[in-house]
Amino acid sequence: MTKKPRRLFTDEQKAEAVNIVKQSGKPVSQVAKEMGLTESALRKWVKQSQIDAQPRIEGELTSAEQQELLMLRRELKRVKMERDFLKKAANLLRKGKLRPYELIHAEKVNFPINLMCRVLNLTRSGYYAWCKRNSSPRARENQILSEQIVEIFEASRGTYGSPRMHEALLERGFEVGLNRVARLMAELELRARPKRKFKATTDSEHSFPISDNLLNREFKTTEPDRVWVADMTYIWTGEGWLYLAVIIDLFSRRVVGWSMADHMRTELVLTALEAALGQRQASSQGLIFHSDRGSQYASNDYQIALQNAGIQGSMSRRANCWDNAVAESFFGTIKMEFIHRMTFADHAEAKTAISEWIEVFYNRQRIHSTIGFLSPVQFEEDYWLSLSQPVAA
Repeated sequence: MTKKPRRLFTDEQKAEAVNIVKQSGKPVSQVAKEMGLTESALRKWVKQSQIDAQPRIEGELTSAEQQELLMLRRELKRVKMERDFLKKAANLLRKGKLRPYELIHAEKVNFPINLMCRVLNLTRSGYYAWCKRNSSPRARENQILSEQIVEIFEASRGTYGSPRMHEALLERGFEVGLNRVARLMAELELRARPKRKFKATTDSEHSFPISDNLLNREFKTTEPDRVWVADMTYIWTGEGWLYLAVIIDLFSRRVVGWSMADHMRTELVLTALEAALGQRQASSQGLIFHSDRGSQYASNDYQIALQNAGIQGSMSRRANCWDNAVAESFFGTIKMEFIHRMTFADHAEAKTAISEWIEVFYNRQRIHSTIGFLSPVQFEEDYWLSLSQPVAA
């Protein structure tokens, strides 16, 4: 039986995982599970980070001050929730999309019923009486489906359109047609963002040797770590441009290595390669590494790193983005579904948020139509499981 390769992590990856723990407020055990780490390893990284930082404690709050702070936080949360509901209610009621009780019914998965009734100056008893009058089997089905749709849409971070939503509902055991899903999403005003173009960062005007195009637009493989594709892009932050380099396994579409820096020198892509090699190993059939003709990938240092790892290089034809379509598609996805919705104050904030999006959401939660509407991690786990099954006589 083929064993999964042991994962190694760079200092940058460890620091990003620790930042996710600190900034998300989630328990170490939960973050470890989401990122596919062992809890003991993540706790060790967090503890070491605390030792390195050597924080100074200037004073502790009294019990009364702590209680007051807790009350203020609760009040702030309530006010924010009322504001968010008022904003949504004003939009939907003004357009005539929903009547007040319908609005409460549609939004009860997002806001407490008490809060919505109070804001709309309605009574809970009036709302429940309305529910009894509108409890036909079809209406109840639509209610359940709507709740599931909102939950899935939020879990997808607002990126699923009706086709992916339909597949997600089928996966949960709901026998529902695509047209019905599309209609319910329209009623709930849930729409995935359209894709937008972005410019490339490739500098192919250099004197380094160019590898042959071994991929030749064959974007499907039969096992992990047979073909990796790579590319890089840029993200604007309040601190200036941040550059992101990624390496994607063509088999599962999983991002197996990535790196971010304030420059786009060869070190950026070398760090991403180091991260990938720390977690993965080449297929027994060999590993092809495909990239564009950028000077970073064609450089002597990078080509030597590939040779030392026993990896065969491959490069796209000149000025032909279709030869590296999978990497281009990934950048279209991360920018459309995440980066273009965010504002990053500095590089550190962007690094933490992007690392979490890649490892927690993209690799482990986001389903892909090209791999049977599974997440990359689930697709790989199914593959490894299939290898462990005994062969029928």
